[in-house]
Amino acid sequence: MYAKFLGYDSSIVAVDLWLKDNFLKPDHLKVLLHEIEEMQEDIRKLRMDIENYAVKRDVGVARIAAMQKELRGTISQVDSFVSSRDRKGLLMAGADRALREVASIFKDDPIEGPLQEASMSVWARMQFED
Repeated sequence: MYAKFLGYDSSIVAVDLWLKDNFLKPDHLKVLLHEIEEMQEDIRKLRMDIENYAVKRDVGVARIAAMQKELRGTISQVDSFVSSRDRKGLLMAGADRALREVASIFKDDPIEGPLQEASMSVWARMQFED
């Protein structure tokens, strides 16, 4: 984020791609989606066991209800994760564009130094907001 203030002239997107190539992060969304698939498979197997009388119906129905509640919670977690990431990405891209435009307008102006400092504080604040 602060690369542009250190003299990097490209965009945040290019820096983001470089970071993703060089510093791999765990893909929590992929893990959650895999858990959802496993939960759905477990529910399907439990239903088959109930139909084949391997599990008592009343006990099986209670287990299915609990498993479906956990599944809905995981799906909700994925939705909030994706919407939060999308929202923050859009905000950061818009802020990057706005700060670049303002910097180009006031280039070689006495206000350029304080404007860069203000821009850095905006980046810091946006980075730590949830």
